Amino acid sequence: NGFGFFLEIVYTSIFFLYSNGSKRKKILMAILAEIVFLVLVIFIVMYFIENQKERRLVVGFICIIFNILMYFSPLTVMRQVIRTKSVKYMPFLLSLANFLNGVIWTTYALLKWDPFIVVPNGLGALSGLAQLILYGVYYRTTKWDEDAPSNINMV
Repeated sequence: NGFGFFLEIVYTSIFFLYSNGSKRKKILMAILAEIVFLVLVIFIVMYFIENQKERRLVVGFICIIFNILMYFSPLTVMRQVIRTKSVKYMPFLLSLANFLNGVIWTTYALLKWDPFIVVPNGLGALSGLAQLILYGVYYRTTKWDEDAPSNINMV
């Protein structure tokens, strides 16, 4: 997780460096919102929950929710893929990495039996599998040389 955190900081810094003013503002607002949320969770858990086991349970459920959201975020493009019969805007390597990451963490969690890791990563592996299946189904019907439709919002 530490290495992943470091990579995310590097990626975000590079994105920030090459972004225009409005995108930089969005990035800063997102980072600020994350920091405020983190401080709020730490304060609430430490101030209102005295038992270590209950703290772990609350933080574990919060982590499960955000982990599931992370895994399913690439599926937001699924409707467009089905409608256009094109996987042009669904990166294969992201779907593959999503699947493999879910499988690896699920395997680890099953060996150790940690439900806070099994549940979101098992769902993440299924999400990645669904993306790969969708990619396989619509790969041949994708017209790679066409321009992007004007109604797609790119970050």
